[in-house]
Amino acid sequence: MKKLFYFALIGLLLFEVANVYFIMPMPGSQKMNSIEAAYFLYQWRWFFRTAFVMLLLVGLFKASWKRKWIVAFTILIAATAVYMANFVMAADHMFYQPQKLLLVNAANNKVDTNRLVIGIVNNGDAKAYPVRFLGYHHQVQDAVGGKPVIVTYCTVCRTGRVFEPTVNGGQEQFRLVGMDHFNAMFEDATTKSWWRQATGEAITGKLKGQKLPEFFSTQTSLGVWLQLNPNSLIMQPDPAFENKYDTTLKYENGKSKSKLTGTDSLSWKDKSWVIGVKVGDEKKAYDWNTLKTKRIINDKVGSSFVLLVLAKDDKSFFAFERPAENAIFTLHNDKLVMNNHHYKINGKGIDTAFSLKPLFAYQEFWHSWRTFNNNTKRY
Repeated sequence: MKKLFYFALIGLLLFEVANVYFIMPMPGSQKMNSIEAAYFLYQWRWFFRTAFVMLLLVGLFKASWKRKWIVAFTILIAATAVYMANFVMAADHMFYQPQKLLLVNAANNKVDTNRLVIGIVNNGDAKAYPVRFLGYHHQVQDAVGGKPVIVTYCTVCRTGRVFEPTVNGGQEQFRLVGMDHFNAMFEDATTKSWWRQATGEAITGKLKGQKLPEFFSTQTSLGVWLQLNPNSLIMQPDPAFENKYDTTLKYENGKSKSKLTGTDSLSWKDKSWVIGVKVGDEKKAYDWNTLKTKRIINDKVGSSFVLLVLAKDDKSFFAFERPAENAIFTLHNDKLVMNNHHYKINGKGIDTAFSLKPLFAYQEFWHSWRTFNNNTKRY
């Protein structure tokens, strides 16, 4: 019976470790294709826990114990492991959604205009969500122009994405459940399927293979965003999490030395920055250092002619589809010029009724872009 007791104790400890290991950034865990095993353990977690606890209790009460303090100590260890796994190291207990979503106009804004934001526009409404806040919350659920959205960000991949939280025709709620291949995962409330933040795709569970509709967004500095969208609302810090937000610009400026979120200043390294551009099913990555040098790139992705441009703040970037191969653009003081026609840096025509078609473009770590876009081309 003592052997049964210790078998159950060790089994419970190993289960709790495995349950956390596969979905959190532990040594080696994020480089394994273990999502199905992780999901199986997580979905059956209460079965395993109940079974091990019952075996532990049988061994406890059937065996004869001379040193009862050893029993008490081992049970304390098991209880601590269960508590740590469920209330300390669980993703949704480490990072919380805002308790109060506060958005104000530019006149009442308190966010530094040098900060990066994920900006969205719909039906004439514009909103900006600072990366400083998104990096902690991982997701913010809101609506813009009457459209429900979920604004997401993963600091370990440097991926900002906005989706419509629509699953099987209904609006869905999500919670942060962990990480896979260094990218945040969300669990929907209805089916408990797990969804990848970088792609909006359900990677395991009943809805595996489904994708959330992506909502067009732009990453810029708040200063540039407000120049282009002066009536925009800006998300403000939630007072309940004031001490959780990044107080420096190191992460946003690429100065962080963290193993998970730090930046490699060289090109095409795992933690180097790239701009990933999507045109239909075609994808291409552009080295951030090259973009900073050139500032404007006229290129081709698949059969489409594209334009990639970096504003003079060295933070705000935009991608567009060019109307033709010979439509070569130049950049002058954050204005695009082609055939004597001028456009704002967001592609809106200044002296022409024509505006450029924007393309999905993201700044992220090279390891993230190549992992989730394995057919990507490189510029």
